[in-house]
Amino acid sequence: MHAFDVLGDPVRRRILELLATGEQSAGAIGAVIQAEFGISQPAVSQHLRVLRDSGFATVRAEGTRRLYAVEPAPLREVDEWLERFRRFWNQRLDALATEIARGRRAHRQSNPGPSNPGTSNPGPSNPGPSDPERRQRDHRRSGRSESATYEGKTDEGHH
Repeated sequence: MHAFDVLGDPVRRRILELLATGEQSAGAIGAVIQAEFGISQPAVSQHLRVLRDSGFATVRAEGTRRLYAVEPAPLREVDEWLERFRRFWNQRLDALATEIARGRRAHRQSNPGPSNPGTSNPGPSNPGPSDPERRQRDHRRSGRSESATYEGKTDEGHH
C-alpha cells in the first residue's frame, strides 16, 4: 500500500498522532479511536495492522499487552516528497512574517515607550522579535520545516 493510501484514512492519521506522543498499548489506542470515531475494536485492530504492515508502526509484546510505536522512516519519505511543494507555503509564510513585522514596527512608532521614544531600535521596552519568532524565520529561510518533527500535524477537517 502506498504511503498516501495509508495516510489518507483519518483513523490511521489519528492513530499516528497518538503514537507521536510515545509508545501506546493497543488497548489505549483502541479506547481513544473507538470513542472518537465510533468504530469497533476489531476495526481498530485492522487499522493497526495496516500501519504495521505498511511500515508506519512497530509493535512489541510486553506480557499480554501489545505496544505500538511510530516508525519514522516512511514519514521521512513522505516529508522528502513534500519538500518540492514547501516553496508554495514558505513564500506565503515569509510574506506573513513581513506583514506582522511591519505592523509591529508601525505600532512601536505610534506608541513609543518611555525609555526609547520615537526609535525603532530594540531596547528594554522594545525588544524586537522574540527568540521563537527568530527561530521560525531562520528555520523557513534555511528551507527546513518545523513540521518535520511530525508533532502537532493535523489535516484540517478530518478529525
